[in-house]
Amino acid sequence: MSAGRVEQKFFVAPSRIGAALALLRRTCRWDRDYPQEQINSLYFDTADLDQHERSLAGDFAKDKVRIRWYGTEHDETARVWLELKSRRGFASTKQREALDVPAGLVALEALPRGIVPASVLLQTMAGFGFFSAKRLQPVIVVSYWRYRFVEPRKGLRVALDAHIRSTMVMPGAGLGERNLELPGAVVEVKSSSIDLPYSLRNVEELGSSWTRYSKYSSSLQAHAGELGSVSRLWPSGTMYAEPSSAVPEPNREVATCGSN
Repeated sequence: MSAGRVEQKFFVAPSRIGAALALLRRTCRWDRDYPQEQINSLYFDTADLDQHERSLAGDFAKDKVRIRWYGTEHDETARVWLELKSRRGFASTKQREALDVPAGLVALEALPRGIVPASVLLQTMAGFGFFSAKRLQPVIVVSYWRYRFVEPRKGLRVALDAHIRSTMVMPGAGLGERNLELPGAVVEVKSSSIDLPYSLRNVEELGSSWTRYSKYSSSLQAHAGELGSVSRLWPSGTMYAEPSSAVPEPNREVATCGSN
């Protein structure tokens, strides 16, 4: 289990992504092992989306069940991580267990089957101390490009997540759209305290503080919105006039299988 940590998230408007990335490159150093890569997560929830509703309500206790894998190129097998992310107030923990599966199981058309048998997922979550009163099922797959940094003075882990795309895999949910992309990006700062180091204070000026931001819930809301609605892709309460994105195209010639 990862130690309890505070995650602060800052939603960055499309026109300010370039400035946010430049700030992080100037004040932090690239993560030595995994500076950037694509992250994919298949989220599980109940039929009535209990975990999503808890996130929207801002409940003190929230849990997310997901299977995560990295990159898009795999040989005969793909390494996946069965994860439980728990949040209690501002503090969060993550427990994960690695498993090798046939590469075809992480293909989009196979995701509605859940990658691993339901019994394996439930037993793993039970080992983490999580028990769901209702059946869990695959709901949505979310993929994004993560730029990883380390704040040099305190060693804080910092990330900028962009190109956040999602596809519903739960039957009958959404409008059938694939790779629906959310505008903007998210800066995440992981630390043991809510106080930001001086070097990262300017991050607050680049984006709106969004400590409850959830890629899972934001993506679900986007798929549930009406076609043609101006605000359907934006997190609730944040909408900007700038539609263009300044984030550079991902460099896919990098190492994968990061730790977060």
